[in-house]
Amino acid sequence: MDAQDALEACDMPHCLPVKRKIIHDTLGCMRRSLALPVAIFATAMAALGAAKPPEDDSGDSFDIEPPLLSPNRSIEPSSAVAVSPTPLPNVQTLEKQFERAKRNAAGTERLCKIGVLSQVEVEQRALKIIRLECALANARLARANEEFIVQQSRFAAGEISRTDLAQAESVLTLATETAHGSRTKLAQAELEAAETNLHRQQKLLALGSAHKSDVARAEQKLAEIKAPKN
Repeated sequence: MDAQDALEACDMPHCLPVKRKIIHDTLGCMRRSLALPVAIFATAMAALGAAKPPEDDSGDSFDIEPPLLSPNRSIEPSSAVAVSPTPLPNVQTLEKQFERAKRNAAGTERLCKIGVLSQVEVEQRALKIIRLECALANARLARANEEFIVQQSRFAAGEISRTDLAQAESVLTLATETAHGSRTKLAQAELEAAETNLHRQQKLLALGSAHKSDVARAEQKLAEIKAPKN
């Protein structure tokens, strides 16, 4: 006799306790039969979650910038790597820049008169020529000094004559005099340019076209140029 037959047989009042017990046992079996698949499903999902590989974050690594090195951090050269000496200025490059500056300054007075260039631009181009001339003279002096050192070593080794050494010394002497003259010329040109700029700023201030801060900067620049150099 199954549960349905037992329920139909127990319709009498004295059979109510038995009927309740049959219903309770039936529901208990149903709950146990449903709980087992649910438990199996939950266990399977947990196992799948644990076995899931970690997400690949290699694609996001390029979005993170590497830390910047501190600009004040000193980098000591490796003992296995020889420290190269300070390279000499490129004479050829300075020569090209010097010639180009002279070409750019040609005819500036006429361009200023017709309003193409301002007087300030004319003065700046002229000062640039003097600065490049000084830089070129210093570069030639450095190269002559380097050549003289090499020739001294060769003379000590008996590879060249005293005449060859004297020629290198003459080149060095001429380069020294030229560099000294160009430095003096540049110092004078920068002094005159600073004085001219100060006078211009003072006039503009009087006309209301400049500020007191402009005059103060011009005065400071002139004072720095006039200050004795160590």
